[in-house]
Amino acid sequence: MNETRVPETRVKVWDGWVRLVHWSIVILIPTSYLTARSHNMDLHMLSGYTLLTLVIFRILWGLVGSEPARFMTFLRSPFTALAHLRHMKAEPGPDRELTHNPAGGWMVVVILSLLLTQAVTGLFTDDQIFTRGPLAQQVSGATSDWAGWIHIRLIYAIGIAIFLHIAAVIWYRVSLGHDLVQAMMRGSKPMPEGTRAPKMGHPVLALLLLGASAGFVNWISRFG
Repeated sequence: MNETRVPETRVKVWDGWVRLVHWSIVILIPTSYLTARSHNMDLHMLSGYTLLTLVIFRILWGLVGSEPARFMTFLRSPFTALAHLRHMKAEPGPDRELTHNPAGGWMVVVILSLLLTQAVTGLFTDDQIFTRGPLAQQVSGATSDWAGWIHIRLIYAIGIAIFLHIAAVIWYRVSLGHDLVQAMMRGSKPMPEGTRAPKMGHPVLALLLLGASAGFVNWISRFG
C-alpha cells in the first residue's frame, strides 16, 4: 500500500546570524587549540576574543533574536529531551522541528556554557611564560592559577561535547534521514505546505548586539 506523500515547501528556520555563529565556532575551536599547542599566543588570544564575542552575541540573540534561536523556544525539560530520543528511535519520521529538537537544544546550552567558561577563564590566565590574560592582574595569583587550570583542562570536555554533537548529527542522518547539516548551511527545511514560518529577528538588532558584544570584548582586552 502506497503512503500518501504530504506536499512540502522549504521554510526558513535558521537566520544568517545563527549560521554565522555556528560555522565560525567550527573554525575557531580548532584554531584556538592548534595555536595554543604551537605557542602562537597572539593568534590564540585573537581567536579567543572572537570566540567570546560570538558566544556573547549568541546568548543575547537567544534572548531577543529570531524565534527559532530563542532559548525559550527550544529549551524544554530534560525529561522531554529523553522522551524525544526514545520516540525518535522507536518511530523514525521526517524532521518537522522549526527549531532545535528537545535533545539538540540542551546540547546547544552545554556547548555555549563550555565555550563561555573556556573564554572567560582565559581572560584571567597567566602562564608566566608566553602570555597573560587581560584580567589576570585584576585577581590574586591563586585565582589566576585556578582559572588557568580550568582553561587548560576544559578543552577535553569541549572535545567530548563536540564528539557527541557530531555523533548525534550522523545518527539523525543515517537512522532517521534528518539532514541537520544541510539545514544549518541553507537555513531552511522541507515542511508540509501551510506551515507557519518562524519570525526572524531584525538584522539591525543583530548588528547592534554583535557590535555591542565586540565592543565589550575589546574593552576587556585593553585591560592587559
